[in-house]
Parts: sequence; C-alpha cells; structure tokens
Amino acid sequence: MSRNSLVTVASVMLLAGAASAQVGNVQLQPRMGAPVSGLTATQLDRFEKGFDEFEHLLSNEEGLGPTMNDTGCGQCHSAPDPGGSSDITVTRFGRKAVGMTPFDPLASLGGSLLQKIAIDDAALDFVPPEADVTALRATPSVFGAGLVEAIPDSVLLGLQNSPPPGVSGTAHTFALLEDPNGPTHVGRFGWKAQVATMLSFSGDASLNEMGLTNALVGTENAPNGNQAILAQFDLVADPEDHPDGEGFTRIQRMTDFQRFLAAPPQTPKSGMTGEAIFNSIGCANCHVPSYTTGTAPEAALSGKAIRPYSDFLLHDMGMTLGDGIVQGMGTEREMRTSSLWGLSIRAPESLLHDLRATGLGAEGNIDLAILEHANPLDPPSEMSEALDVRNAYLNLSATQKGQLQAFLLSLGRAEFDADPNNEVDATDWFFIDFNDWFQGPGANNVTPDDAAAIADVDQDGDVDLVDFGMFQRAVTQ
Repeated sequence: MSRNSLVTVASVMLLAGAASAQVGNVQLQPRMGAPVSGLTATQLDRFEKGFDEFEHLLSNEEGLGPTMNDTGCGQCHSAPDPGGSSDITVTRFGRKAVGMTPFDPLASLGGSLLQKIAIDDAALDFVPPEADVTALRATPSVFGAGLVEAIPDSVLLGLQNSPPPGVSGTAHTFALLEDPNGPTHVGRFGWKAQVATMLSFSGDASLNEMGLTNALVGTENAPNGNQAILAQFDLVADPEDHPDGEGFTRIQRMTDFQRFLAAPPQTPKSGMTGEAIFNSIGCANCHVPSYTTGTAPEAALSGKAIRPYSDFLLHDMGMTLGDGIVQGMGTEREMRTSSLWGLSIRAPESLLHDLRATGLGAEGNIDLAILEHANPLDPPSEMSEALDVRNAYLNLSATQKGQLQAFLLSLGRAEFDADPNNEVDATDWFFIDFNDWFQGPGANNVTPDDAAAIADVDQDGDVDLVDFGMFQRAVTQ
C-alpha cells in the first residue's frame, strides 16, 4: 500500500468520527487524565463533576486562604493533564534533631509546610529563623490513585514483612482523617507515604494547599502560628466546605475525580529487554512492578491488574536522597518509593522529590536520578539502602543502560504517541508514516524494543490493518 493510499484511508477513517477503543480483543489503554474503564453512568457523572471541582479556582468568599500555596488543585496537578504532576514545588521546614531532642516541625511557627502566598501580604508565611532544615517537594501525580487505594493493606504489609535481600521497607501506618478513632491503614500517597486514601488526601490538601477548612480538618492554619493575623484575615466561618445541591462537598467531588482517574498506560505493555535489566539489577525490589487490586466499592476498581512500580513503603535513602523532614513514622532519611508509571511525561523535565535530576533530557535525567539514589562517599551509618542497585546500574554497558532507559520511557506512553505528549493526532501519524512502520501483516519484524512497537498494539510482530484501525480509534478517544 503506497504512502498516499495510506493517507487517503486515514482521512476516510478519521471522518468516521469517534469509535470504540477496541477492535476484536485488542483494546487501547486509557491515556493519562481519562477515567478508568468500566465506570457506570453515575460514576462517570461523578468523575466529570469532580473534574469541574478539581479545576475550580477558589475565591476569598469561598474560603480561600488566608495562607495557601495555590487557588485550585489543577494549578499544580496539571501535566500532562489535570491530575498529573508538575515542576511546582512546596517547601517543608523544621529544626534538626540534636542529641536526645527530636526533630521539631516548628508547628507553633506554621511548620512544617510553608504556605507561600496569601490573600493579603500582611498574612504571608515565611520560613522562621528557628528552622535549620528546608526541603523542596514537587507536585506528585494522582493518576491511577483509586486503583492504588484499592491495593489491600495486607499486601503492602507483606512486602514489609517479607522483603527481598538487602531491602528494609517500612509501611507507614496511621488512622484515617475520616476515621480518626478507627483502625490504622497503610499510607501510599505523598513523599512520606503519609496519606492512605484519596478522601484524606483531598481534605488535607484542601486545607494545607488552599486554606479550605472542611469536615476532615476544620482548623485554619495561622500564618507562622500568629493567631491575631489569622483572626484579622480569616473572615469565612469554618468549615468553609459545604455540600452542593446534590449533597457532595468540595473534597468529596475532588476525591471522585482522583479515585476514578485511569492508571497511566505502558507501551509496549511487556517484553522489553530493559525491564529484564530493571529486574536483574534490583530496581524491582522496591519499585515492585505489579499488583491486583482488592475489593473496592466500585467494580471498575476491583480485581484489576495494575503496574505502578512501587512498594509504597518508606526506605532509608541516606543523607543523599532523604529530605531531612520527619512526618509521622517517616524519618529524616526515609522516603516513599516513588511510583514510576507515568515517567515518560516527567522524565524530559525533571525527576526526584526536589527536581534535582533535571536539564539533561529524558535519558540523562533518568541516569542522574538513579545515581542520586546513593552517595558512595557517605559513611556506612548514613548510607542509602539503594547503594548496591546504583552500583549495579553503573556496571551496565552503555547499550544496557539505553535499554533500561527505553523501558522506563515506556511507562506512561500511549499507543501511537510518537511525540510523546499524551495525545494521538496527525503529527503522530506523520511520524509513523514517515518511518514506514506500517508494513502490513506477516512482516513479523517488530520487537518490543523497536521504536515501531508503539504502533504494534496487538503485539503480534507487525503493524498491520488491525493496528491501523486502532490508530483511528486512538485519534478519536
């Protein structure tokens, strides 16, 4: 089939309009920002209304501030679509432990989270002079959050209790904000795994990032602990979050959106040489690839196979990658294993909790992030438990490192997304066509390691009419 004929066929197919995301038994993965597959009409309605709330910018009259870090969830959770990550950071601060005196979050002075903006300059927060440690933390993604929430606590506790050799992860356990007198649960969200559910996440972030008091946290943050300034500028009665006409509060709406977000795609889905290398050098000991979710209130979140690449446990990252901040059970040197799904979008900009792995392009940032997992010059008592894995990575050949990086860049990549930018459009078709990836059935020369694998949706070794039909559906998703 000639190139001109392919373009003509593509044009006809695109004119057909939106279609199912499935041909035969082959189904496209939802892209980041889309709802999880299988939601009911009622759940989709809740997802859409939750999206509206997630994108809503709070006003002073609705309870914004008086101190905050932004005016809406979507201002920070934005890339590549609402619910994603960003290069926006927040600042944590405190006073280091000395002798028998433990770490002090300086809560009486507004710590440990700095709210960097205010509804009036007179209410601005600042890092107090008593603080001798500060840390930046980047905005994390919440794609697939409802699926992660549905991983049974027992599974994560099992990873803690039966770790691989050389690994010592800790499950961060606590009572939920929505059930403070109830049983403890295993945290899985936040850089210190300090949040276990999306409802807790929504309630906590609404207060601490936007200044919105709610049913879970009803006491406003005083600027640097100054109650007089709080009284002067906090003019909306607490709690500021009230039910709407259907009985849903803002934090419940935000929770619906985040819980129903699809997991990031992975293309190709399996079989890359880089994943075998990832496993062989020990990355998968902490970045655990896969889970099956337990029973959630929604069938769409229950019994689903997911691949987040994290054990969601706290690990001692030494003085190199620990952030110096204590939160609950999370010590100065401990950080939660970051989920790697969605990495393809983050890697070209920056990686790690403080964005230190940046400026080197996607592959270079990945290389730097892995090296930053441990510093071989640290004394043994302060060494990261990732040292052996870091050294194993250093011992790989240049070809093996490239294969590992290519695998990591498949995490978050959608089928046919040649750019990659989480969209499938005419630019992607031009790339596919220009490189002659479409060869028809029987070619059997496309492996998961080939660039053309992003167009071999059924993973049968060729890019044929089945895949071509799926491209049309990808464009109209």
